[in-house]
Amino acid sequence: MSDKNCEVPGCTNDSFKTVPADLAKKVFTIDDKKTKVHLCKEHYKEYKKGTKKERAMNRMDWD
Repeated sequence: MSDKNCEVPGCTNDSFKTVPADLAKKVFTIDDKKTKVHLCKEHYKEYKKGTKKERAMNRMDWD
């Protein structure tokens, strides 16, 4: 699918989704000063579980 790899340290899987770096840094230790982070499928699931409340609050602001 993609030629990019997961940006979580120690992971070499292919990228599955791109997520905002500020939310990903709350779950993973990512050193880069990027605005977006590439995650593999397994780390994306961890990201979704770890940021569930923050993402829900962001959706409430859309109304």
